[in-house]
Amino acid sequence: MSTRNSKAKGKAGTGEAAGPNIYVGLLFVSLSALIAGIVFLVLELKAYNWELGG
Repeated sequence: MSTRNSKAKGKAGTGEAAGPNIYVGLLFVSLSALIAGIVFLVLELKAYNWELGG
């Protein structure tokens, strides 16, 4: 009985895969914010015909 308990200490030892947690969700939120920012930047630059200098 002690050998079985000594092998499995926590979730990592049992072989169960951990599901996505809140940090993975925050990664997707930040990725979508970056993509939206890039899209809005492209739309703004199209208004100026991609000319940045004066």
